[in-house]
Amino acid sequence: MDLSQPRARGLALAVLCASMLMIILDGSVVSVALPAIQDGLGFTDGGLTWTVNAYMIAFGGLLLLSGRLGDLLGRRTVFVAGLAVFTLASLLCGIAASPAALVAARFLQGAGGALASAVALGMLVTIFTGPRERGRALGAFAFVGAAGASIGQVLGGVLADRLGWHWIFLVNLPIGAAAIVLALRVLPADPGLGLRAGADALGAVLATSGLMLAVYTIVQTGEHGWTSARTLLLGGVAALLLAGFVVRQATAATPLLPLRMFRSRNVWGANLVQLLLIGALFSFQFFIALYLQRVLGYGATATGFAMLPAAVAIGAASLLLSARLSARFGERAVLLAGLVLLLASRYFLLVLPVDGSYLTDVLPLMVLCFGAGLAMPALTGLGMSGARPEDAGIASGLFNTSQQIGAALGVAVASTVAGRTPGTTPDALNDGYRHAFGVGAVLLVAAFAVALTVLRRVRPAITTEPASIKETVR
Repeated sequence: MDLSQPRARGLALAVLCASMLMIILDGSVVSVALPAIQDGLGFTDGGLTWTVNAYMIAFGGLLLLSGRLGDLLGRRTVFVAGLAVFTLASLLCGIAASPAALVAARFLQGAGGALASAVALGMLVTIFTGPRERGRALGAFAFVGAAGASIGQVLGGVLADRLGWHWIFLVNLPIGAAAIVLALRVLPADPGLGLRAGADALGAVLATSGLMLAVYTIVQTGEHGWTSARTLLLGGVAALLLAGFVVRQATAATPLLPLRMFRSRNVWGANLVQLLLIGALFSFQFFIALYLQRVLGYGATATGFAMLPAAVAIGAASLLLSARLSARFGERAVLLAGLVLLLASRYFLLVLPVDGSYLTDVLPLMVLCFGAGLAMPALTGLGMSGARPEDAGIASGLFNTSQQIGAALGVAVASTVAGRTPGTTPDALNDGYRHAFGVGAVLLVAAFAVALTVLRRVRPAITTEPASIKETVR
């Protein structure tokens, strides 16, 4: 398909966004259906968490490698392979008859999700090269990422209540099959650099094992604690593996992650802001859902609908405003404005009452998620601004890795802080949740400080060539 035509680029964006929405929805859909899964397969309380952890470990651990494979083998090839693995794993999840079978299928699902997600952003920034058009495309992509979780909670509640938990996975089959067919038709076939250009096997082993072990250690802190010998030992081993990976990248002839990428302040700064911001957003999503259900007494489906205004606010900002404001004021300024709005929402979180009203106490929080819709597209643009075309896949994989680590770390730290408040009464739970929201506020302050002091404005130069972009960093 001729991508010089706007219609063709629009179809490509639709395929990328729809595919990512399917993968993102999966996480929140499963979280809502956990009680039904436990009843259906006989999971223990401890074992049930592995339906989430297995996916997170595979997804977070394989993103970096998947991004580089996209650069080497061709991003469309890796994207379609990821969709195929994810769709097959969804079938295996839907027909699983035992806890072990479901956990294994969820790990495979995470691997497929990593392959597709790691290269999607890289394809987007190479397809949309004009500054305004790229801004709009990033806005749509960020909306899918930020609002997908809210939509998934509604969908998960409806599917689990009406059709049974199997269908939260089986619904992916027709969507995944259609996405594969359309991806082969509308996405550009790039040959890639070839394995000889960067087949760093040792680096791949060090990065994947280190990231998987790091995510595993983080998600297990709720059970074992942050200062236990087990956590310290596993965390130390993960740190050594990742340090070995960095040393390897500095000496390898064909590194998996070229360290020259980090010469750009916007690359490493945006990844750090991403980690902090996503940690705050995911801990908010996790604990506001608990507040609605355990303190205010909402059901799963009602909780999903209660969080829909957040998806609307994010969509309005990311699809309608973020690109326009970034073109006029710069992505850094828009990011900072979005972070200020999110910090304002923390006031409402820190004073949430145990007998709160949705209209006066919860709805303002959802509306202020408008800030996330401003911040995420701008941050994504900054994070990808310093990547060369041949590094678009690994830059995308790195950015997604920061997101996954931030999500796991944010929820784990906030859960630890919330758990320090003893008791299961609504008052005790509410106190714990407010402390968790305080963790999110600290993360947002840190994100704002890094964005203000590290990131630099990327200003597109004026050009008469719509299919090209020249950028100057000020």
